[in-house]
Amino acid sequence: MRRAAHFATLVAAVACLGACAPSEAGPGAECPPLPRLAAAPDAHPGSCEPAPSQADLGPPHLALASLARDPSSASDPLASAHPSCPDGMVLVEGEYCTEVREDCIDWMERPTNTLARCAKFAPSICVGERVKKRYCVDRDEYVSPGQNLPLGDVSWTQARDICEAQSKRLCMETEWEFACEGEAMLPYTTGYDRDSSSCNFDRADLVDRDGKLRDQRKSAAELERCVSPFGARNMSGNVDEWVWRDRTWGEWRSALKGGWWMAARDRCRPATTAHDERFHELQTGVRCCSDAR
Repeated sequence: MRRAAHFATLVAAVACLGACAPSEAGPGAECPPLPRLAAAPDAHPGSCEPAPSQADLGPPHLALASLARDPSSASDPLASAHPSCPDGMVLVEGEYCTEVREDCIDWMERPTNTLARCAKFAPSICVGERVKKRYCVDRDEYVSPGQNLPLGDVSWTQARDICEAQSKRLCMETEWEFACEGEAMLPYTTGYDRDSSSCNFDRADLVDRDGKLRDQRKSAAELERCVSPFGARNMSGNVDEWVWRDRTWGEWRSALKGGWWMAARDRCRPATTAHDERFHELQTGVRCCSDAR
């Protein structure tokens, strides 16, 4: 009974993850959300942000003194992917589409489910405007010094601080999307077909016997084929990544992109927007952006 109660609680929490995300409209099409005019990160410093509580400070390994070092790029021959970007980052350059039509031709669940998975998409169609973008994004999800798994249990506020401690910044939502999908507007970072053999999603056995979420994060070295058109790794699945919202509607500045290891959408465009800036769970992580040189 105890295990069943814990599992029911987890299922309810998982359902909440998609509560404010873009809806699946009809059996074949996913319509983009209405645009949201968001302030730039430095436009209203401190606005809408509650004072941090002890719970928001998170685990002790998040001490900012250690965050300026990013071990993911150490001794990596691909660390300096472009001279315009710092080590461990890749250049994202091209024309981003502000509104995309994605037609699913093979649904795995009924599309009325906000977490519904699509096995195969038709080629995406840009129905908005093309906007020139050029910036750098972390090739990998942030990994704490001395660790090999992407950092989890991070709030939006902590994610922002992690990026700033490295002289980077939290990615804007549209920056994250473009780094994930490329100019072809791919639904999944690897293409139009859902491929759980390349990326870390569609995992089963989510909770243990006590109802606690099982840690199913994977290192970048284990997922070498989960690579975006620009060379960023693991943007679909593994850990959900915090962004600064500039496209979707909502009360908070915070949104989560890419999904995690559970069986859910795990695509480039949808966002989970139901969580405030203090929320953090094992599956929430971070990837940073910076201006290109």
